[in-house]
Amino acid sequence: MKHLERLENISIHILREAYANLQNLGMLWSIGKDSTVLLWLARKAFFGHVPFPLIHIDTGCKIPEMIEYRDELVREWKLNMVYGMNEEAIEQGKTYNHGKISRIECCRMLKTEALRKTLEGRWKRYRFNHETDRYEEDPSKEPFTGVILGIRADEEGSRSKERYFSPRDEKSIWDIGEQPPEFWNYYNTDFRPSSHVRVHPLLDWTELDIWEYIKKENIPTVSLYYDRGEGKRYRSLGCHPCTFPVDSDAKDVDAVIRELRSGKFSNIAERSGRAQDEEDSGGLESLRREGYM
Repeated sequence: MKHLERLENISIHILREAYANLQNLGMLWSIGKDSTVLLWLARKAFFGHVPFPLIHIDTGCKIPEMIEYRDELVREWKLNMVYGMNEEAIEQGKTYNHGKISRIECCRMLKTEALRKTLEGRWKRYRFNHETDRYEEDPSKEPFTGVILGIRADEEGSRSKERYFSPRDEKSIWDIGEQPPEFWNYYNTDFRPSSHVRVHPLLDWTELDIWEYIKKENIPTVSLYYDRGEGKRYRSLGCHPCTFPVDSDAKDVDAVIRELRSGKFSNIAERSGRAQDEEDSGGLESLRREGYM
């Protein structure tokens, strides 16, 4: 079996196991290439239909093309899309962008806290209504007790410590030492009733695998990943105050793959352009322990 087919089979198996064993399941979609590949795999796993809601945490600082791309696919693929945000912090300007808090504190408020309370159903959630073609406040307050994420072990140190099925406590706190072992691809899907479970079907994929799969499957991606004539492109997408483009003349998927396989980025970490990682002593572990995606 070819490498990408093996990865695809493992990820689809994990997606089906999660759907079969976890209640109130959702899938986080950050709009980046990894979570879009995960969305593509979910559509393949369930024969074109995604049987659980997609969840996006909107920080109010996303690059506009990302939101446009999100909503184009929501309409085209008839996705059940939900988003949440820390409206109070954004309205009061308690963000790094307004110079009031550090990057890490901004991530903590706009991502970690927003994610936790969106999943718990304690804050407003907005669901896309395909009949009215707009987002409307979701009357459902039912919590999501399982969430699927498109993280990879090779992205940064703390993500390499995750399991395929990783439990958090009722406050989404991650105790790394208490994670169940997953020997020989066997994993546990039976957790305490109060547990919140994170599911990671892409742990074994690398950045190069992701791009080669995008090429193989012809998966649509945000134009920000490609040089549009300025000699720069984004290698990783996030909030505009903390995510910076890299120097690159890669104008399409083939050129991106060449850069990663043997070119200028073959030995440079993908998240080297994320300023908040440097502020967190080079990693995201402190944020992830508190519930960061």
